[in-house]
Amino acid sequence: MGPVEAYVGDLQRELALLRTVLPQGVRLSRLHWGGGTPTLLSPDLMKRLMDSIREVADFAEGYEFSVEIDPNEIDESRLDVLAASGMNRASIGVQDFDPQIQAAIGREQGYELTRDTVEMIRSRGVHSLNADILFGLPFQTNARITETVQKLLSFAPDRVALYGYAHVPWMAKRQQLLPSEALPSPQERLELFETARRLFVWDGYDEIGIDHFATKEDGLSVANREGRLRRNFQGYTDDVSDYLIGVGASSISKFPQGFAQNASATSKHVAAIRDGQFSTARGHMLKGEDQMRGRLIEALMCDFRINADEILRDFDISRERLFEMFRDANASFENIMEITEDGLFLPEAARPLTRMVARAFDGYELSRAGHSSAI
Repeated sequence: MGPVEAYVGDLQRELALLRTVLPQGVRLSRLHWGGGTPTLLSPDLMKRLMDSIREVADFAEGYEFSVEIDPNEIDESRLDVLAASGMNRASIGVQDFDPQIQAAIGREQGYELTRDTVEMIRSRGVHSLNADILFGLPFQTNARITETVQKLLSFAPDRVALYGYAHVPWMAKRQQLLPSEALPSPQERLELFETARRLFVWDGYDEIGIDHFATKEDGLSVANREGRLRRNFQGYTDDVSDYLIGVGASSISKFPQGFAQNASATSKHVAAIRDGQFSTARGHMLKGEDQMRGRLIEALMCDFRINADEILRDFDISRERLFEMFRDANASFENIMEITEDGLFLPEAARPLTRMVARAFDGYELSRAGHSSAI
């Protein structure tokens, strides 16, 4: 038995454990296969895994089953199984289509290969397509990101995530080989983001939060218009469920009471599962102002504003204390925000700083060391 087949067996054992603790009648509103390259699995292993998942909980009405698909690791037979299993949204990572940039980051994936993959996906009735691209990559210029965005738009994706490239050479050895002059400056990174952003907007996409774009018919756009947009550690979502269960090594689960993470090392995770135990290695129980602060951060990330009446209604905090928090955060950023009787608002010119502004409401001190640029 190969390592991939063995790991699928361990996932099946973990799912069997999960079935013993879940209440009867639980249904899946969202199912996501990711965290690596799930399309590395053979068709038979995909089917085995899907059968085990549906023994734990079947799909709810209006479900969404998304899969991260690597064009370098997909074929007709794998897509046949995924489509037959209920996949109705596919996600493709693009990064950038420029050959020099791809060589620098070790991600070779030609435009034609990606286009063929998109056509195979859609020919099976899977019409919802997500795509990721990066800005701030080594050797990236405004002209190059323009070409990549235009090629991406030829696929007519429903959603696009425009993420900043994280340069963390202390974690990724390959990045140690990149010359510093190949990396854009913070100002150039911002210009790259703005170049891509304008192209998506000009093509009719709605801006979703700080780094997503979606067609007007997509669920994220609808949720954004209706004030139902949410953000969790996986990104923006229109799913309002309070429960998210992660399966596999290093996966994170979310509950109303807090968060839990499985062991990051596959060996430790597998050892626990084979011993008949979950591999939970760490977690955080929400306490004090955690939930309120989480909502303040989410509101800023989703809506660029915090509605004071909503916070006062849903949490045990005085108006005086809430507005004191607003004033303290604003003072930390040279009063770039607007504070009114209704609450706090982040003007458009200040939105590139949204992540850092939101951090001002985090109750836990985070070291700046070990993190990539926020812009």
